[in-house]
Amino acid sequence: MSTVVANEETLVIETPERVPLHFALASIGNRFLACAVDHGLQLFAMLLVGLVFLWTGYATQVGNRVSQMPNWLLAAVIILVFVLWSGYFAIFEWLWNGQTPGKRMLRLRVIREDGRPVTIWEAAARNLLRVFDMMPFPFYSIGLVSVFMSGRDQRVGDFVAGTVVVREREAQAPTFDEVFAAPTSDVALRRSFNPVLFKGDAGALTEREIEVVETFLRRRWELADAPRQWMAWRVATPILYKLKPDFDRETFTYEGFLEELLHRYRAAHRFTD
Repeated sequence: MSTVVANEETLVIETPERVPLHFALASIGNRFLACAVDHGLQLFAMLLVGLVFLWTGYATQVGNRVSQMPNWLLAAVIILVFVLWSGYFAIFEWLWNGQTPGKRMLRLRVIREDGRPVTIWEAAARNLLRVFDMMPFPFYSIGLVSVFMSGRDQRVGDFVAGTVVVREREAQAPTFDEVFAAPTSDVALRRSFNPVLFKGDAGALTEREIEVVETFLRRRWELADAPRQWMAWRVATPILYKLKPDFDRETFTYEGFLEELLHRYRAAHRFTD
């Protein structure tokens, strides 16, 4: 299990590979603004749907039909609206690697407590409890109390799903586009760390995933130590999650793993490219 230690606004996660990672916890203000943006987008979409019904003359027909609905069907409609309301957050956080439009705008991200990306299950669990966190509706009073009482600023949904909300460290670590944009000499295959020997099928990766690994290894020495290690974690984590390789955790480093991965992949595809 990962060890998680928090002090005020900094969260330190010791990953299963025993590499400590430092994250800046998202402030309540930033989380509120991101949530406001997302709810605003939801209301705007619902308003557009309502206007379409109004302009097409279906609004009156729908109103009459709703009044004539049996109780079980009305309950089903209410459940569907609930799923759609919560599904907005769950689907975006799953597809956008822990971000919604509001979180992306405020540079926030949901991650698991062990530092790995959220899956559809964590995204669904934390957002199905959003209605409970919003009580009394729509002030998020329960969620705010939970955040204030938690050492990791977690609302009830985060506790259940095992997630935390962190801030992207854009001031310290550049974006992928910034790191990968400029041309540079090809030093991707240079080994600077002890090889991380692992059991796993490197051939399961796509060419695009390998390109990301290769480009990071080319550009990493233009970064300071902390941003470089943070970027190595960002590149390696989805690959570890996908391959689930076996390795010695005592000697593991993210950069040593990426170097070994690239060498194995290129060696296997040397005669097929």
